[in-house]
Amino acid sequence: MVLVTGPSGAGRTTAINVLEDLGFEAIDNLPLRLVPALVEAGGADRPLVLGLDPRNRDFSTGALVDVIELLSARQDIEATVLYLDAAAEVLLRRFSETRRRHPLAPAESPELGVARELDLLRPVRDRADMMIDTSELNVHQLRAEVERLFAPKGRMLAVALHSFSYKRGIPRNVDMVFDCRFLANPYWEPALRQFDGRDPEVQAYVMGDARFQGFFDRVMDMAQFLLPAYREEGKSHFSIAFGCTGGQHRSVTLAETMAKALAQGGQQVSIRHRELLGQQL
Repeated sequence: MVLVTGPSGAGRTTAINVLEDLGFEAIDNLPLRLVPALVEAGGADRPLVLGLDPRNRDFSTGALVDVIELLSARQDIEATVLYLDAAAEVLLRRFSETRRRHPLAPAESPELGVARELDLLRPVRDRADMMIDTSELNVHQLRAEVERLFAPKGRMLAVALHSFSYKRGIPRNVDMVFDCRFLANPYWEPALRQFDGRDPEVQAYVMGDARFQGFFDRVMDMAQFLLPAYREEGKSHFSIAFGCTGGQHRSVTLAETMAKALAQGGQQVSIRHRELLGQQL
C-alpha cells in the first residue's frame, strides 16, 4: 500500500496516475476515517495506492499521522508514505499559471494558501518514507521517477489499440497512428453497413482486400520491433490507433485483429473503439 500526499500543485495526482498505470488499485481523496475499515476489509489482489488530500473534510495532520502509525504497526501490510514536495515559489507559480484558487485559501491569496498547506503538512513530510521534490521536474520526469521507485522488475508493457473516425479527428495522446482508409470499405455493401468491425463477415470483407495482409504484416513487424525497445526505455504503456472514414468498419477490424495477434504472443492488450463507445454501453 502506498499513501500519496503533499501540497496542492506538487504532482500528487500525477503520481497516483502513474501508480495506477503500474497496476495499483487507486483510491483518491478517501476520508481518513474510512482507511481503517478499508484495511480490515482486506481481500485486495493487487497493490493499493491511496491519495490523501488536505481538502478532505475530515483531514487533519494528527489524523493522517495516526493512520500512518496504524498501518506501520501491522505485520500484514507493507505501507509506504510517498510525499510530493515543491518549493513555495514553485507552487505559487503553478497556481498562477493555471489561475486556480488555492483550496486552503479560496477567498484569499494563493500565497496564503500555499503557506498554510506547507505548515499543515510539515509533520507528515517529516514522517514520509519517500519524498520527491518536483520543483525542477516536468510531468514526464516525475513519471519516470515514480516508475523508478515502484515499477516491478520485468514488468510488461501495456498496449492499447484504438479505432477512430478521421471525421472527429485523431485521438489525443496516442503514440502511433495508421490510416487504413485505402482498404475496401464495407460501408458500401448494404448487407454489411449496419455491422461493425467486430463482426466476422465485416472482418472477412476487409481482410479480403489484397492490400490488407501486406499492411497488417508491416504494422505488426514495426510493433514487435518497437515494443521491447520502449519497455527497456521504461515506458509502461504504448498506444496504437487505426483510423478510417467513419470509425466503424476498417479501423475496428485492424484494431481487433492486431489486439488478437499481440495477445496470442503474450502481450498485455486493451482495446478502445472510440466511435462505438455509445453502442457498447
